[in-house]
Amino acid sequence: MAQQVPIVGAGSSAKIRSPIGVFFLILITLGIYGIFWWYFVNREMADYGQANGVDLGDNPVLSVLAVTLGALLIIPPFVSLWRTLRRIERAQNHALGSNNVGVVLLFILAFIPLVNLAVLPIMQSNLNQVWERVRGSAA
Repeated sequence: MAQQVPIVGAGSSAKIRSPIGVFFLILITLGIYGIFWWYFVNREMADYGQANGVDLGDNPVLSVLAVTLGALLIIPPFVSLWRTLRRIERAQNHALGSNNVGVVLLFILAFIPLVNLAVLPIMQSNLNQVWERVRGSAA
């Protein structure tokens, strides 16, 4: 079960989710959970960024539209993936002082069949590091 982490100064919260849970929920729901997950992680990062003066995006709905309807135009999902990976990298730099997101590597892995199934859980794992630090600093 996901753990709620309050984002100080944002009036909202983020969730520490199990990366394996994310993987299986996306698999079981045939990708539908992935759309919701994409919205929520982008919203959580936007809230965190606004509360801390870091540019982590501001409209998670556009990110979701890019990976859903934007797929008809081919390019928007890749732009959304790249920007979300960069946001995770910036969030880690802000919260942890460093990052371990290989943005280019994860972006390339997203193009390899079957290997791409690991990209979203890896993204969640990296976000969990940010939310754990936020939870620790709020306590």
